[in-house]
Amino acid sequence: MTKLWKVGDLAKLTGLTVRTLRFYDQIGLFSPSAQTESGHRLYGESDLSRLHQILALKELGLSLEEVRSVLNGGQVSPLAILELQMERLREQIRHHENRLDLLRHVSKSVQREERLSAEDFASLLQAMKTEFEKPVFERRSSWERHLDRLGETLAEENENQEP
Repeated sequence: MTKLWKVGDLAKLTGLTVRTLRFYDQIGLFSPSAQTESGHRLYGESDLSRLHQILALKELGLSLEEVRSVLNGGQVSPLAILELQMERLREQIRHHENRLDLLRHVSKSVQREERLSAEDFASLLQAMKTEFEKPVFERRSSWERHLDRLGETLAEENENQEP
């Protein structure tokens, strides 16, 4: 038998608020797959998969309307969304590794009681900026590049599968 969650239980499980889940249902983005006789929302495992897709696309900078369009258009598979998330995480790791290298460099300079140059400070300040501080249009161009790459990969896979 498939596990079903009421809206409150799903909120606890996912860390979202009941209000958010109800709003997603109200706008037709994320609706429960079942209801109790008294009208309580019931969510199943397939609903969890859709919720993951919604949150992953939101994390990539899409608006709720864009998320709905992508999911309803069926253009992006759950696997593609996972690939997008992994690529974004790899980008964040590279950013943080670069930032860590710079901090190590500055720390060594300070330990040696060397004077930091204006360029050192400028580099340090630039490294302190995070991906989330970028304007939405910059984040969007990043996920668009990922979607383009995934689309090319999926097209190649389809061509290779055809007889």
